[in-house]
Amino acid sequence: MSIFILGINHRSAPLEIREQVAFDVETLPRALTALAEIPGVRECAILSTCNRTEIYCAADNAATAVDWLAARRALAAEMLKSHLYILSNRDAIQHAFRVACGLDSMVLGEPQILGQMKDAARRAETAGTMGSHLGKLFQHAFAVAKEVRTRTEIGSSTISMAAAAVRLAERIFERIECQSVLFIGAGEMIELCAAHFCARNPKRVTVANRTVERGRALAERFNARAIRLDELAETLAMHDIIVSCTASPLPLIGLGLIERAVKARRHRPMFMVDLAVPRDIEPEVGELDDVFLYTVDDLAEVVESGVESRQAAVIQADAIINAQVARFLRWQESREVVPLIRSLRDNAERTRRHELERALKRLSSGEDPASVLEQFSTRLANKFLHAPTQALQLADARQRAELQQAVARLFRLHPEDAD
Repeated sequence: MSIFILGINHRSAPLEIREQVAFDVETLPRALTALAEIPGVRECAILSTCNRTEIYCAADNAATAVDWLAARRALAAEMLKSHLYILSNRDAIQHAFRVACGLDSMVLGEPQILGQMKDAARRAETAGTMGSHLGKLFQHAFAVAKEVRTRTEIGSSTISMAAAAVRLAERIFERIECQSVLFIGAGEMIELCAAHFCARNPKRVTVANRTVERGRALAERFNARAIRLDELAETLAMHDIIVSCTASPLPLIGLGLIERAVKARRHRPMFMVDLAVPRDIEPEVGELDDVFLYTVDDLAEVVESGVESRQAAVIQADAIINAQVARFLRWQESREVVPLIRSLRDNAERTRRHELERALKRLSSGEDPASVLEQFSTRLANKFLHAPTQALQLADARQRAELQQAVARLFRLHPEDAD
């Protein structure tokens, strides 16, 4: 059994492909259960964000998981494979550590991915698909991320998606404080965006969410108004800046809706950021003359600034990761002998109990305790040593040399012990 990661991210596939393989929170438990039922898959977890969908498996091979993903998303297997990366063992472990540290993110060093990985691990545990191998992998990844954050400057000067969205908005509108902002959703990404935009003191802020209570809780933090999603149609035209990030499997905002809003605004520009995967806003909206629509991929140019200044931190982080990968591989190799160690201990325990019962019977019949203990210890030693002694005596010359070295190492013997 090996550890595999098969995935698709912002480097391997465009947004229109990534959104087809994304998993939302509601369907993820069923997906994990179905994946774990595939023959050969022992453990599994799924990490699905706006920039990546990755399947972590402890399995006999990765081929069945690839076929499962293609079938579940109704995609041509060959097309999917052209965008998919499949990593195993050392490469998979190193990739998991780099992802946790933010080294594989669109925003180098961004901290949100660590929380997303922790959520993925918790969901796998809840679904009952997390075992000892993946459990150890995720725990180790979290520890490595903490060490990298503590010992390097990887997080310094990081420009988040939220900050990048503000920068783009300032290219369209000279002053954010004169604009009205609408946030659609109430998750972590929207919360971050709200913090960045509201720091510019916009004229009006509105939060639209499916669950009004959650939307209201976020709105109260930023002195905003909370509305329901079904109020969007009558609200869009009132806002200059719209930022959306929900878990909806289908677009919430269509071309016709925005066309009416633009007309009502008398063609004053609208700045829109769609951070959702799958997308919340139909791509055709971006073709309208008075609409400036940006997706997560469009923010790449902005978030790349400052990367050069963090390259030294990347080198330091990779050194830490490589050392921890080697440590994890040693743990993984040690797990391979666990069944043999368990069998060895079970055999020794059976022998011990058998000889103990024999000695107790002799004691209960009144025999001399010293004589009973002497025989007990002698018989126990002989039984423990019988198998290795017999193996040495029956081995041919080549095997005997190998066995001699193994026995000397196992029992910590030295040449002088034979004298």
